[in-house]
Amino acid sequence: MPIKEKFTLFHFINYAVFAIVTIICVFPFYYLFINTISNNDLSSRGMVMFYPKDIHWVNYADVFKIPGLTQAAIVSVGRTFIGTLLTVAASAFLGYLFTKHMWGRKFWYRFLVITMYFNAGLIPWYLTMLNMGLTNNFWAYILPAIVQPFFIILVKTFVESLPLALQESAQIDGAGYFRIFISIIFPLITPILATIAIFSAVTQWNSFTDTLFLVTNQDLFTLQFILYRYMNEATSIAQLMMQSSGSMDMDLANMATPTSIRTTVSMVVVLPILLVYPFFQRFFVKGIMIGAVKG
Repeated sequence: MPIKEKFTLFHFINYAVFAIVTIICVFPFYYLFINTISNNDLSSRGMVMFYPKDIHWVNYADVFKIPGLTQAAIVSVGRTFIGTLLTVAASAFLGYLFTKHMWGRKFWYRFLVITMYFNAGLIPWYLTMLNMGLTNNFWAYILPAIVQPFFIILVKTFVESLPLALQESAQIDGAGYFRIFISIIFPLITPILATIAIFSAVTQWNSFTDTLFLVTNQDLFTLQFILYRYMNEATSIAQLMMQSSGSMDMDLANMATPTSIRTTVSMVVVLPILLVYPFFQRFFVKGIMIGAVKG
């Protein structure tokens, strides 16, 4: 077989495999979405599979009527923005410092790495947070996540891949470590910082267990925690909505069901991250590859 034909066959198989993988990844989100806008009665009976039926938007209107949703959304956006910003800043500076000749560098670096392999457990973690006054406190979402060993290692490896002459020339001109970091290193490590920002933002946005264990003040509830509660209580909420709307007179197509509540809540949780990710995607592959492989 000629080489050109082999190449054509390879590309066809390659594209076909990636197309199948893409469909497998995208279909769950598509399935959720079409069930949120379809006839609720048909959706609850599993009759909506590949395309929406009897399209309506009542489910989204019902979900956004959840009490305290606006305040929870503000808390979630705040913790995601502040937490991601501080995590990226700490990872960038600490990763850079671990490439320099600092006191006890090997000890502190090993001390940092060892925390990735050992975890004290839930009860010691809770007691620590309690003794630090981080229960019913917004900073409970931020402070524990600032120093992330994995992110610091990524930045350290990325910085070590940069030409050392750039830093040496700045030192000859009299620049200190902080000045070199701000003026030279920081602009060059943007790809790995974008990668870290994606990881951190997704983690902050999706987290609800810290709210579950540490927060009882409803003003500090996160969006994910409220929606998590509503997902677990979908059956009782659906019955409440039917009673408040008059189930006998209400159209079955628009009547809330446990399935409609769960699918709509899932879309509300996932959609913001899906919209943000494409803006960072172009940095993602380069950042994670260079930051994970030395040289």
